[in-house]
Amino acid sequence: PSAGLQEEEDLPYEEEIIRNPYSVKCWMRYIEHKQSGPKSVLNMVYERALKELPGSYKLWYNYLRERRKQVKGKCVTDLSFEEVNNCHERALVFMHKMPRIWLDYCQFLVDQCKITRSRRTFDRALRALPVTQHFRVWPLYLRFVCRYPLPETAVRVYRRYLKLCPENAEEYIEYLRSVNRLDEAAVRLAAIVNDETFVSKEGKSNYQLWHEMCDLISQNPDKVKSLNVGAIIRGGLTRFTDQLGKLWCSLADYYIRSGHFEKARDMYEESIQTVVTVRDFTQVFDSYAQFEESMIAAKMETNSEMGQDEEDDIDLELRLARFEQLINRRPLLLNSVLLRQNPHNVHEWHKRVKLYEGKPREIINTYTEAVQTVDPMKATGKPHMLWVSFAKFYEENEQLDDARTIFEKATKVNYKQVDDLASVWCEYGEMELRHENYDQALRILRKATAIPSKKAEYFDASEPVQNRVYKSLKVWSMLADLEESLGTFQSTKAVYDRIIDLRIATPQIIINYSMFLEEHNYFEESFKAYERGIALFKWPNVYDIWNTYLTKFIDRYGGKKLERARDLFEQALDGCPAKYAKTIYLLYAKLEEEYGLARHAMAVYERATQAVEVGEQYEMFNIYIKRAAEIYGVTHTRSIYQKAIEVLPDEHSREMCLRFADMECKLGEIDRARAIYSYCSQICDPRVSIFYFTWGTWRHLSVAQGPAAPGCSVPGLRAAVSQASGLLCQAPVTQPLVSEGRQSAGNVGSGRGCRMGGVSWGCSLEGSFSGVGQGVLCCAHEGSDTSRSELAELSKLANPDEIDIDDDDEDEGGEDHEPDEVQLEQKSVPSAVFGGLKDD
Repeated sequence: PSAGLQEEEDLPYEEEIIRNPYSVKCWMRYIEHKQSGPKSVLNMVYERALKELPGSYKLWYNYLRERRKQVKGKCVTDLSFEEVNNCHERALVFMHKMPRIWLDYCQFLVDQCKITRSRRTFDRALRALPVTQHFRVWPLYLRFVCRYPLPETAVRVYRRYLKLCPENAEEYIEYLRSVNRLDEAAVRLAAIVNDETFVSKEGKSNYQLWHEMCDLISQNPDKVKSLNVGAIIRGGLTRFTDQLGKLWCSLADYYIRSGHFEKARDMYEESIQTVVTVRDFTQVFDSYAQFEESMIAAKMETNSEMGQDEEDDIDLELRLARFEQLINRRPLLLNSVLLRQNPHNVHEWHKRVKLYEGKPREIINTYTEAVQTVDPMKATGKPHMLWVSFAKFYEENEQLDDARTIFEKATKVNYKQVDDLASVWCEYGEMELRHENYDQALRILRKATAIPSKKAEYFDASEPVQNRVYKSLKVWSMLADLEESLGTFQSTKAVYDRIIDLRIATPQIIINYSMFLEEHNYFEESFKAYERGIALFKWPNVYDIWNTYLTKFIDRYGGKKLERARDLFEQALDGCPAKYAKTIYLLYAKLEEEYGLARHAMAVYERATQAVEVGEQYEMFNIYIKRAAEIYGVTHTRSIYQKAIEVLPDEHSREMCLRFADMECKLGEIDRARAIYSYCSQICDPRVSIFYFTWGTWRHLSVAQGPAAPGCSVPGLRAAVSQASGLLCQAPVTQPLVSEGRQSAGNVGSGRGCRMGGVSWGCSLEGSFSGVGQGVLCCAHEGSDTSRSELAELSKLANPDEIDIDDDDEDEGGEDHEPDEVQLEQKSVPSAVFGGLKDD
C-alpha cells in the first residue's frame, strides 16, 4: 500500500517531466520531492535527469554532493567510494571546465588517501582548466604534496608552481629548508637576492634575505655545493658596507664549519684589518676570540681523551700564545679602525705612539706615517703637535740633529692656523734652550720673526702661514724674553719697538716694555712707551696702561711736574667709562692732596661722585665726606650731605640722612636734625623699609633738647603715627619690627603689652607736618627716664592740625599723671666743628 501511495504521489511529477523533459526546474522539483525517500530512488531520479540534461552544472553539482554525502563516514575501502569516483569521472566528461567540480573531486580523492590518483587528478585539472583558474587549484595541490613525506614530488610540484607564481619563492625556500634540501634552498635564495625586482611577501628587505642566505650557506657548508660561498659573501661585503661585521663573521663561520681553520683565521685577520667602524670591529674581534678559545678547548679535550705527547704540548702552547697575542693586540687593532675611519685624527695618532711604547722602530714608523697622512686642513686636533712630539722623541734619545731636521721640516708645512706654525718655532727655540744653545735659540726666533718676501695680513686665509707668522705675538713675546735674558739693551728695545710698529702689542707687552726701560733707568723712554701704548688702545683695554703709567709717574716725580701730571689725569679721564673712573679719580685726588691744593682735591672728589657708576656713588660720597671733614671740618660737609641725599637712591639716601642728622645733633643743631628726619621720613615705606625712626628718637630730641619748632607738635605727629600704625596692622609683617641697634618694644605705662606706635615721620623747618613717612613701623618703647605723664603734658600743646584720635596710650583706669618738668641740656660745641682752626 505504501508503494502504491508513493507511486500515486509521484504521478504529477512524472507527468510534468514527460511534458517538459528538458526543464531543470521540473527535475529539481521532482528531486526535492524525493529528498526524504530512499537514496537509491533519489539517485535514480538524478541519473534519469542527467541522461536528459547531461550539460546541466546544477544537476551535476547537486548530484555529486549528494553522492559524497551518502558515503561520508564509511571506510575508504568500501566499494561505494569507487562508485562515487566513477560518478565524478562521468561528470567531468561534461564539466571539465568547471573548477568547483575538479576541486571537490580532488579533495574527495585526498580524503580517500589515494595519493597517486590524487596527484594525477590535480594534474588533469590543471591541464583541463584555463590558466586564469589555476590559482584556485594550486593551494589545495600544494597542501596535498606537503602533507606526505614525498619531497621529490613536492619539489617538482613547487617548481611548476613557481613558473606561474615566482613571487612565492619564499614559501618554496621555507619548504626546502624544512625537508633539509638546503642546496636548492640556497640556490633559490641567491636567485631572489640577485633579482632587484623581487618584492618579499613577508616584508623582508634585500639585506635580510642576503643575511639569511649567508647564515644558510655558512652554517651548512657540507650540504650547499652549488654555490661559491666566498664569492657570494665578498659580493655582499661590497654591497652592504654598513653590515660588514656580520658578513665577515658568516664567511669565517663557513670555513670553520668546513674544517678550514687556517682559512678562517685568514678571514678574521683580513676583516679586522679592513672594517672601519667600532661596531663591526667588536663583532669580528669577539667572534675571533671565541674561535681561538674553542680551538684551545677542543685541543685540551682531545689531549685528555687520547693522551698527550710532546707534539700535542707544542701545538697547545702555540694556540695559547696565539690567543694571548690576539688579546694584547686589541688596543692597537681598535686604534687602526679609528684611524681608518678618520686618518686625520691627531689624538688617535698620539694614542698609537703610546701603544708602541718601548718599541722605537715602530714609534718612528708611526710618526712618519702620521705626518705624511694627516692633512692640516682636515685635521681633528693640533697637527703641529705630531711634529713637535716626533722631534721630542729624537731629543729624548739624544739625537739632536735628527730633532732639528724634524723641526726644520715642520716649519715648512702649510698649517691651517698661524698659531700652529708659531708653536713649532717656539718649541724649536725651547729645545735649544734646554740644551743651553742660547745663540742658536736666538737665531731660530729671529729667523721666525723675519719679514717674508711677500707680506700678508695675519688673518688672510688665502696666504700660507709662512707669510703671516711674522705677525705672531707668541713668537715675538718669546723673542723679547730671550733678548731681555741673553741679548743687549739695544736689541731688546728694538724687538719691543718692532712689536709696537707691527701693531700686534697687547697692554701687557706695553707694560713689560716700560718696566724693562725703567729697570735700566730710562724713565722718560719708559713714559714714552706708555704713551705709545695709550695711542694703540681704547677703553677699556687701555685701563691697565693708564693705571700703571699714572702710578709710576707719581712715584717718579711726585709734585715736581704737577701740571704735567694733571694733564695726564685729565687725558686719562677724557672718555673714561664710569666702570673704571673710580680708581683714577682717587689717584688724582691723592695727588692733589699730597702735592697740590686742597680745593683742587675737593673738586676732584666732587667730579668723582658724578663720574663713577651708580653703585659706587655711595662709597664715593663717603670718601668725599671723610676727606672734607679732615681737611675743612665737619661743617663743610653739609653741602656734600645735601647733594648726596639728592643724588643717591632712596636706600643710600636714608643712610645719608641719618648720618647727617646725627652730625647735626652732635653739633647742637637740633632744628636742622629735626628737618632732616622730617625729610627722611618721606622717602621711607613703613611696609618694606628697614626701621629708622622711633618715638624714642623724637622724644629724646623733644625732651632732652627742647620742644620742636612751633607748629610741629607731638600730638600732630602722634596722630600721623597712629594713621601709619593702622597701615602696618593691615600689612603682613615679613621683617622683625625692631631693628638691631634701636630701642626695643616694651611695656608702656602700667605694664600693658606693646602697641604699634613707632613710625618714621617728617616735619618741615617751618614746623608744619609733612605727612606720614614710609619706613617700617615698630613698637614704641618708653624709656625708663621718661614717664607717660611727660608725653601727656607734651600732647597738650595746641596744634591746629591735630586729628582727634582715641589715645591708645591711656591707662585702663583712665588716670592722668602730671608730667615732670622738662630739663633742657646744654652741650659744648664739638672740637670737630673747628677743623684745623682749633690749634689757633
